[in-house]
Amino acid sequence: MKALVFIVRLNSLFSVRIPFTWQSALSYPILPPSAIVGLMANALQRYTNDNHPLKYLDLVEDELVWAGSRLLTPCAVKSYTTSALVKWADTLGGKFTNALGRQFCFVKSQQIVAILKNESTLDTIGSALKSSPLTAGDSESLLSPDGDIIKKSVSKVSGLTEITTAFPVPFDKNTRVLDGNGMVYLMHEHCRKAGSSFPLNSYLVPIREDQGILKASYLKIDCSSRDILEIQDVGYILPK
Repeated sequence: MKALVFIVRLNSLFSVRIPFTWQSALSYPILPPSAIVGLMANALQRYTNDNHPLKYLDLVEDELVWAGSRLLTPCAVKSYTTSALVKWADTLGGKFTNALGRQFCFVKSQQIVAILKNESTLDTIGSALKSSPLTAGDSESLLSPDGDIIKKSVSKVSGLTEITTAFPVPFDKNTRVLDGNGMVYLMHEHCRKAGSSFPLNSYLVPIREDQGILKASYLKIDCSSRDILEIQDVGYILPK
């Protein structure tokens, strides 16, 4: 396995909506796994453009082992009232729009890591990310790679009883936090449904709030009897 590691610069406000927050849409402060999958699939489709867009999504989903991101700079989160279309056709005098609240985030940069099974697929995605327009969540939220897109080796680690990580970790009844700060978010791990199943999973994201601004933090986790991966020059992650 190899990991694709790169930093993205967010060129505008972005909003990656947390599911089931429609009337007052909340946003993730980092790119969740599903957004990273979509980012890579969209880049591939724009880069090669020789197949149906969902075929590229299938390719990324089949090759993906783990995806995650972390804040490199502070994140400001603000709520705004937006006007959303609710109908495309109506009688004269009818209501076509509705006022909805929505959160938007502003952050300078994030680090993204994606572990893939096949190195050749990783190389193709890396080339696509360098040359394709990239967005976070929707077409208005533009981002761009900041620096090199690099490959790093990934190894399984055994014998550790605790790790310190800057990336989200699965949060369940067996998760024991020894130190650090974090906030719990429900996230989709994939964009593609597995049959009729499309679960949201709880993740503890290592961030802390300081005077209304979200800042990067860390988590020290008891990892006894859990699988650990180490990414070269990046650190430890705790896959689900």
